[in-house]
Amino acid sequence: QVQLVESGGGLVQAGDSLRLSCAASRGTFTYYTMGWFRQAPGKEREFVAAISYSGGSTDSADSVKGRFTISRDNAKNTAYLQMNSLKPEDTAVYYCAAVALRWTTSHNEYRYWGQGTQVTVSS
Repeated sequence: QVQLVESGGGLVQAGDSLRLSCAASRGTFTYYTMGWFRQAPGKEREFVAAISYSGGSTDSADSVKGRFTISRDNAKNTAYLQMNSLKPEDTAVYYCAAVALRWTTSHNEYRYWGQGTQVTVSS
């Protein structure tokens, strides 16, 4: 089974950028649709972005469209979330997740999860 480790979170100011990385080990990375989700204190986990196992299809939440970009490098077994024009409401723990051989944006269908990385955006 695939194991996921996120990195790249931190404390930034509104308008700044961050790039999150999700390194995968074990399993065959190209079998997995990769997703990014986030959870703010007191709120439910929400979908941020997803990318198909080939990288040919992507989707993102309306709240981040035009600001966040998901990508993957299958040679490096790594998925990325480039976050630009960050806002205080983007503050959350960001999780990387994987699901094999299907396309979905529902967190209930993702099988494998990383430990999360904190992103804090100050105003």
